Amino acid sequence: MTSKVLFTGKTHNTNGRDGGARSADGFLDIKMKQPHPAAENLFGAAWSACYMGAIELVASRKQIKLPAGISVDAEIDLNNDDGNFFLSARLNVSVPGIAPVIARELLDAAHDICPYSKATHGNIDVVTNLI
Repeated sequence: MTSKVLFTGKTHNTNGRDGGARSADGFLDIKMKQPHPAAENLFGAAWSACYMGAIELVASRKQIKLPAGISVDAEIDLNNDDGNFFLSARLNVSVPGIAPVIARELLDAAHDICPYSKATHGNIDVVTNLI
């Protein structure tokens, strides 16, 4: 099986008073005076966007019409345990108009195809809440 690169995100980061991050395509251009909480916020934004796309894909494959207004609120925690830093996360997902049991199936299946969920699986504690 041969994989195909679909997209490569390229960013440049700098630190200090004038620090920031900019993507090569100019789509992202933000100031970051400190790496944290910017890193956790950016990771949460990227993961929740990817996860929402995965939910939409799963729904499409199952021929479930999603209503407008689904949302994912990501909470990314930077933790410290005696000098060992690690992440934990909560994904709070709203799927209005879909029965909770069906919504839960979509959320669970989305973790199987979302690249961010795959990358973090077994590496950080993740809780997915249906709200």
